[in-house]
Parts: sequence; structure tokens; C-alpha cells
Amino acid sequence: MSLIVASRFTTFDHAEAAIDKLHNHGFVDEDLSLFYVNPGGQHARFAVGGDRYADPQSRWTSLGAGAGAAGGAILGLVCALVFSWLFLRSLLVLAVAAGVGAYVGTLLGALWQTRGGGRGRPPDIGHDPDGTPKARESGVLVAVHVSPQTQQNAAQVLEQAGGMEVERANGRWQNGQWADFDPTRTVEPMRL
Repeated sequence: MSLIVASRFTTFDHAEAAIDKLHNHGFVDEDLSLFYVNPGGQHARFAVGGDRYADPQSRWTSLGAGAGAAGGAILGLVCALVFSWLFLRSLLVLAVAAGVGAYVGTLLGALWQTRGGGRGRPPDIGHDPDGTPKARESGVLVAVHVSPQTQQNAAQVLEQAGGMEVERANGRWQNGQWADFDPTRTVEPMRL
């Protein structure tokens, strides 16, 4: 296993400027790699795409949809009763109003559960709803193959160049590339 120090940049221009600074500090091309990390969920780990079998935020949407359907149907019936009492006396109006209310309630209930689990707040930024640490963010990653003696120097250059989330990892470095890079792995921050 090789020791690797990496950092994320927002643009290729910033990442290339960081590589130039690394060259100025004695790092060679064979020890530098630059590549783009896709946003979470777009790493095609499954045959149908995605990183997970199911989206963790959709876990309770069926309950929200069921509760929304019941509430929407009741609200639709109440509105239909008032409308038919004032204007028309028809069972068709009651059925249509209950159906439309249930449909709208299903959509609103599912959205309510997805946005924050029904607790009125967005999910924790640092962790997924199931409690696991969140995977790395997308962006341009500059990876540097380092030795224990040069890792601190590489981390400082990356941070000074504007790198975010300077991390240390153990991986397989082959032909100037981080060969076993896993975009779904949690970032291990490096202390500077």
C-alpha cells in the first residue's frame, strides 16, 4: 500500500495551479494525479446505477404517502360536502373530490417525509440519515503519492493552494494514478 495525500478543488484551473505549486516543491509528475469525482449517487456501483440499493432519505416515504392520502381524502370529502351542500347534490362530486384529495395528499406526505423525515428539518450534513458518515463531495481531486517524510509538505502545499478537505489515505499507486480510489469511501482528514 502507498501513502497518498489528496485534496478537492472546485475547478480544474485551481487544481492545475496546485499541481504547479507541488512541482515547485519537488514533487514529480509520476507522483501526481488529477481527476474528477462525480457527485454522490452517480458512481454506478449497481447494475442500474447509483451507489446504494436505495436512497436512505426515501426510507419512510411510504408511511408519509399513506398518511397524506388519508388526510387528503378526508379534506377532499369535507370540501366536497360543503360544495355539494351549497351547489350540487351528487355522489360523483364526493368521489372525485376524495380521489383528488387523496392524490394530492399522497404527494405532499411523501415529500414531507423525504425532506426531513417528518421532523421539519433537513438531514444532518455530516452523516446520512442511517447514521453512516457522508461520502466525499464531488469536485476535482489532486492526489499525491508521498512518503512519510513528504506527506506533511504535500498537505501544506495543497492547503495553501486552496484545497478543501485535505486527506490522507492508503491505496495502490500505479502508473501515476491512484488505482484503487473509492469515491464512496469516507474522507479521513489530515491534521496539519
